[in-house]
Amino acid sequence: MTGHLAGHEESGDAGRPRGRRSTVLKIAGLTLAGLLVLAAGAAGLAYWHLDSNIKSVDIDQALGDDRPAKGVTTPSSSASASASASPLPTGSLNILVLGSDSRSGKENKALGGGSSSGARSDTAMVVHIDAGRKKATIVSIPRDTLVTRPSCPLKSGGSTAVAYNAMFNSAYSVGGPVCAVKTVESITNVRMDHYIEIDFAGFAKLVNALGGVTVTTDEDIDDDDSHLHLKAGTHHLTGKQALALARTRHGIGDGSDLGRIGLQQKLVKALLEQMASTNLLTDPAKLYEVAQAVTSSLTTDTGLDSISELVGLGRSLESLSSDSVKTVTMPVVTAPSDPNRVVAKEPAASELWESLK
Repeated sequence: MTGHLAGHEESGDAGRPRGRRSTVLKIAGLTLAGLLVLAAGAAGLAYWHLDSNIKSVDIDQALGDDRPAKGVTTPSSSASASASASPLPTGSLNILVLGSDSRSGKENKALGGGSSSGARSDTAMVVHIDAGRKKATIVSIPRDTLVTRPSCPLKSGGSTAVAYNAMFNSAYSVGGPVCAVKTVESITNVRMDHYIEIDFAGFAKLVNALGGVTVTTDEDIDDDDSHLHLKAGTHHLTGKQALALARTRHGIGDGSDLGRIGLQQKLVKALLEQMASTNLLTDPAKLYEVAQAVTSSLTTDTGLDSISELVGLGRSLESLSSDSVKTVTMPVVTAPSDPNRVVAKEPAASELWESLK
C-alpha cells in the first residue's frame, strides 16, 4: 500500500497517472490552438466583411490620360513609422469627397424623405492635403454652381454630351463618380488623386458610432424640410440630427446653398475633433463599429477600396489636427442668367485652384 502511494507522489499530479496528465495537456494545447485558429478566422472574416462592404469605381481607367497632370509627390518618409512598419507616404493629395443624396435602400429613403428619385452630389468638397500631411484645405463647391459639364463616359458605353450652364451636381446624376471627378477636374484644372463618397445612412451611422458630434450654431435653425429645429448655441447631435444639419438650407441665412456649406464645414471639423478624442485603437469593438458604419455606405476609387488602403491613408494623416484644417468655399457670384444660381467668381476662383497645385 505504501509503495503504491509513493508511486503516485512521484508522478507529481495528486494521484493522476503520468499518461493521463500528458493526455490532458495535449487536449488543452489542442483546444487553445483551435481557439486561436477560430479567433484568427473570425478576425479574417471581419476583415473580409469590411472589405466587401466597400464599393469602388476604376476612375483612372474610365478617364484615361485626358486629365490634369499628377502633382509632384514627396518621397515616403519613415520618420513617423516604426522600424517594423512600412514607411508612410508624405506627398500631397487631392481627394474629391461627395455626399450623395441617393434614396436607395430603406434607411436612405427614411433619412432623405423618400421624395427624390436618382441621386445627386448633395455635398462636394475638394480636400487638399499639403506635402508632409500636417495641413489641409477643404474647398466646398456649391451644388447650385452653373458649369460647363464635359462629355463623360457611361457604363453602358458611349458618352454624355457637353452641357453648358449645367448645375454642378448634375454631373453625378448623369455619369456617376466618373463624371463628377471629370467635371471637378475640368473646372479646377487640378488632378483628383482619390474619390470618396458616402450616403445619408452612412453619415448618420458614422456620427452615431462615434457617440455623436458637438456643434455650435450661430443662429436659430427652424427648418421643417430637414426636420431640424435648434436654438443658437452648442448642441451634441445624434447621427440623424447631424445629417439634418448638413442638409438644412431653408432654416438658415438666405436659404441658399452657401449657408448650408458653412454648417457642413463646421460639421467636418467637429467630426475630426470627435475622432481625435475617441481612442479607437484601445477599443476594438468601437473600432469595428465605426469601420462597419463607414464601409457599409462607402464608394471609393480603386486606390482606396480596401481596409488596408484606408488604414494606410489614415495613418499617414495622424499628424493632421482639426486646427490645421482650413475650410473655404469656391468664390462665386450670382449667375447673370438665374438669381437662384451662382457661377465661379473670376479670377479669384482660378487663383484658389492654382494655389492648391
